[in-house]
Amino acid sequence: MIRKIGEYFSRWAEKYMPDPFLFAILLTFLTLILGIIFTDNGPFDMLKHWNKGFWTLLTFAMQMCLILVTGYALATTKIIRKAIYALADIPKTGAGAAGLVALVAIIAAYINWGLGIIVGALMARQVALRGYEKKVPMHYPLLGAAGYAGLAVWHGGFSASAPLLVATKGHFLVKEIGIIPVSDTLFSVMNIVVAVFLVIGLPFLFKLLSPTDKEDMVTIGDVIPDVDTLIQNAAEEDAEKKHRDTFASKLEHSMIISIIVGIMGLIIVVWYFATKGFKLNLNIVNFTFLSVGILLHRTPINYVNAITAGTKGCSGIILQFPFYSGIMGMMKFSGLIVVIAGWFVAISNQYTYPLLTFISAGLVNIFVPSGGGQWAVQGPVVIEAAKTLGVSYPKAIMALAYGDQWTNLFQPFWALALLGLTGLKARQIMGYCMAVMFIGFIFFLLALLFLPA
Repeated sequence: MIRKIGEYFSRWAEKYMPDPFLFAILLTFLTLILGIIFTDNGPFDMLKHWNKGFWTLLTFAMQMCLILVTGYALATTKIIRKAIYALADIPKTGAGAAGLVALVAIIAAYINWGLGIIVGALMARQVALRGYEKKVPMHYPLLGAAGYAGLAVWHGGFSASAPLLVATKGHFLVKEIGIIPVSDTLFSVMNIVVAVFLVIGLPFLFKLLSPTDKEDMVTIGDVIPDVDTLIQNAAEEDAEKKHRDTFASKLEHSMIISIIVGIMGLIIVVWYFATKGFKLNLNIVNFTFLSVGILLHRTPINYVNAITAGTKGCSGIILQFPFYSGIMGMMKFSGLIVVIAGWFVAISNQYTYPLLTFISAGLVNIFVPSGGGQWAVQGPVVIEAAKTLGVSYPKAIMALAYGDQWTNLFQPFWALALLGLTGLKARQIMGYCMAVMFIGFIFFLLALLFLPA
């Protein structure tokens, strides 16, 4: 039954899911039209909102590019490669491979959502490569989808935007709700139950989605034609390369330079965690990846080569982030996001409001695929409605967080880094993601209706 659902959505995505850039363009058109119809803004007003928001995610886009390339560089060091190889060697079947990739990606994403993206992508690729070498049939698109599973859980983890923001002194809603500690949100009974279910349930679900017929499987060799060369190059990277005996070459291959720079970076990393606690964000994750990567690659030129290889996956991020930023601008500055949230408030009561907030947040996330950005524009509406209906603030906050993360399984925005590293196309993985999204909705329905928070 579950396998057939996965096959149905996979076929649907292969037929109808456009390239992620076209998806962003179509969402831009749709947001423009909805803004004209449901707000007091005219066509030119919406275009001005689009332009106002278009470049607001440049810093974020650079952070995402860095997490991709620094994560890739870190993962290609000898010691990390060996660890990934050891994990990748565990699966004996294609189904087991999908379950393992999902489990590793989910655990990484609970630690930090950026870490979940890069670890999930690298695990999916390496597991597929090992399967190819061992001649174990593995469906590469499903492994890619499993590697993306971390983005379906991150907003209940340690890098969750909304729960961490409301626990921060001086946050923008402090006058309305005060400071809400993470003990009431991330460590509530509801979120602990949800986390346990997702860690256990999602890998099992991906395992069940694995095709049983070898003819239905798309291997990594079908996606990456030069996969044998890729495996050979990876093996050759372990060998020491000769370099010319010139001053410039000596600098490029100087272990002392890498050690000094790497230690400088690690001193800052240690200071950060010693003074701020385990408060992860993109900047400290990137800085840690950078410092450790430079050390483990041992020479500056090795790290330069690793970064150069990793940048090949950044094209989608560079092109599409401004368009999603423009969509966010139209949603926010036109008031369309308030209108959409208001529709759900109008049909809610004290008991159904958390579930309907989950649904509305999932819908808004398709247009505003940023947890922090979505909380900034939708959070005030959610809190005001919760106050009016007598719903606990922590439950309303987590309902929004769950909705925001769950429709990442439909929105290919966050898959760009994974697609760049794996060589897969969005239409190849999103069908399986959508199957998981629809099946898992039943659990969130029950959790939000009956679990305390």
